[in-house]
Amino acid sequence: MNKYSLYLVLLIIACTQTYAQTNTSLFDGKTLTGWKKLAGTANFAVEDGAIVGTTVLNSGNTFLVTEKEYGDFILELDAKIESPLSNSGIQTRSHFDAAGNDGKGRVYGRQCEIDPSSRCWSGGIYDEGRRDWLYPLDLNAGAKAVFKVGVYNHFKIECIGNEMKTWINGIPVADVIDTVDNSGFIGLQVHGVTKPEQVGKKVYFKNIQIQTGNLQTTASPELTYVVNYQLNKLSNQEVLNGWKLLYDGKTANGWHGATLSTFPAKGWEYADGVMHVLASEGKEVSGGGDIVTDDLYSAFDLSFEFKLTPGANSGVKYFVTLNEVTKGSAIGLEYQVLDDKLHPDAKLGRNGDRTLASLYDLIPANKPERFIRPIGQWNNGRIIVFPNNHVEHYLNGIKVLEYERGSKAFEDLVAISKYVIWKNFGEAKAGHILLQDHGNEVFFRSIKIRTL
Repeated sequence: MNKYSLYLVLLIIACTQTYAQTNTSLFDGKTLTGWKKLAGTANFAVEDGAIVGTTVLNSGNTFLVTEKEYGDFILELDAKIESPLSNSGIQTRSHFDAAGNDGKGRVYGRQCEIDPSSRCWSGGIYDEGRRDWLYPLDLNAGAKAVFKVGVYNHFKIECIGNEMKTWINGIPVADVIDTVDNSGFIGLQVHGVTKPEQVGKKVYFKNIQIQTGNLQTTASPELTYVVNYQLNKLSNQEVLNGWKLLYDGKTANGWHGATLSTFPAKGWEYADGVMHVLASEGKEVSGGGDIVTDDLYSAFDLSFEFKLTPGANSGVKYFVTLNEVTKGSAIGLEYQVLDDKLHPDAKLGRNGDRTLASLYDLIPANKPERFIRPIGQWNNGRIIVFPNNHVEHYLNGIKVLEYERGSKAFEDLVAISKYVIWKNFGEAKAGHILLQDHGNEVFFRSIKIRTL
């Protein structure tokens, strides 16, 4: 054997030993040693080398969790759910509040969802017992069909640093960069059920392996959207996918007043990580005025966070050309930013087309109440304009509307809207991105864009 061959053999042996040292089985295939049950009353047992959870009527969510806590890790396992009437999940870096749920106990923390329903959100990231959905699969619709009901699916979950990534059957599903939970237990969920037909349904887990050393994050360039709670900061994955910040958190670089060559001298602040329009008289012409990007955009993916004060009105506009003559706000397609409950504009227009996340005065947003965060909390908006002029609006990860820019259906809507007086409204080849000053106090941050 030559020196080179000997080197390769020694390297393979070293790698094998390292793998063996850092990968641990969390389940011996025979007993529940190292695990404990928390919260609900559903049943867990070992059957044919798998952990099997079975639903019980009115038990609430039940969790089988590791007795040990983990920080950074790569977790891999096989999971099967037998019925689309069931639901389950895999908890990561989670915790237990014994006093929660009126003394019944509450598990909380990030969960990799197992969802066999028609919604198909398996592999999405849910914050159990705390913040609700972080990464619903509207953000990665191509992964909805990956999970199969009634057979084992292979899950891979990376929790390295402040990032959590998920894969199912080798396909990347979700990516969240969070600001909480550096460590905690791992758990297997049997979801609570309240209907007789949901009782006795089973979920199976086997081949549960964890790696805690020699960790390297796996790039997922095909996963184009990352939910990133780091303020005004891009992850390596986002940079790889072509995202750039429109607001750096410190300066007004890249922005100017819609009617000015510079940034407004009054009415706006841009400090402490927040772009902040100040309250004036609640009118479009009473404050510092709208601000627009220096650059023009045609096909793009725009993401932004916003926070409203009670009764506030604002908007994020796109394809703003600044060519229209108007006494108020500059004209463009508008993602409405509004307190629907207190601002009167929500009751104007047609069929709610002036409410939060709607295409203002044209198309109402279809948004479930649970995905609207309260006034005073941060919401995430997203606008995608594809090269073929298909447009989508999102609110907190949920797609709330879509349309074809320049289509007959679009032009018919314009014809019965306030925009009918402007020829070819909304059909420019490119335009500015605009943040609206409507005279109310509103906050923006983590404004980022990717050209398509």
